[in-house]
Amino acid sequence: MATPDHVMTSATTSSQAMGELKVSVLERQVIDFLGYQWASILTNFIHIIVVILGLFGTIQFRPRYVTGYAAWLVVWMTWNVFIVCFYLEVGDLSKDSDLVLTFNLSMHRSWWMENGPGCKVTPVAPPPSWAPEDHRYISIAGCLLDYQLIEVAHSSLQILLALVGFIYACYVVKLISEEEDSFDFIGGFDSYGYQGPQKTSHLQLQPMYM
Repeated sequence: MATPDHVMTSATTSSQAMGELKVSVLERQVIDFLGYQWASILTNFIHIIVVILGLFGTIQFRPRYVTGYAAWLVVWMTWNVFIVCFYLEVGDLSKDSDLVLTFNLSMHRSWWMENGPGCKVTPVAPPPSWAPEDHRYISIAGCLLDYQLIEVAHSSLQILLALVGFIYACYVVKLISEEEDSFDFIGGFDSYGYQGPQKTSHLQLQPMYM
C-alpha cells in the first residue's frame, strides 16, 4: 500500500515533535536524578518509553501505537500540572514535602536550589544540632530566580510540548485511518473473489455407426 505524500509529511512533522519532546525529557531526567526526585524519575522513564513507541507507530503507520501515545500525553500533562501546583504550593501542597517526589526515601531538594543562575552556596559551620549527620547545612543567596520558578517553567514547557504532540498524534491517526478506509473501498482488495479457470473440453464426441 503506497502512502500518500500528505500522510508522510504529517508523520514526519509528528516525529520531529516527538523527538523534541524526548530531548527535553532526557534533560529533565538528568536534573531529577541529581535532585533524587524518585517519583519524577520513574514518570520520566515511562514517558521516554512511550515516546519511543509513539515514534515507532508514526514511522511504521501503526495507529494503535500513536493512539496509545496520545492517551499517555493526557496523563503526562496531568502530572506536569500537578508539579506546577506542587511548587506553587496550591492548596495543601508543600514544596518542602519529602513524601511526594522522593517517596520519603531521601530529603527532597531540587537541583536548581543550589545550581540556579547566580546562586552562591555557603556551608554553615558548625551545623545546627538538629541537622542530620549525613546532610550538610548550607546557606544559599544571590539566586536570580527561585528554584521553584525554574521547576514550574520546566513543567510548563512539557505541558506545551505535550499539547502540540497530542494534536499532531490525533491528526496522524485520523489521516492513517482515512487512508486505510479509502484503500479498502477503492479496490485495495479484490472484492470479486477468486474464480478458478473453467475446464473446456477440446474433444468432440462423434456419432459412431456400426
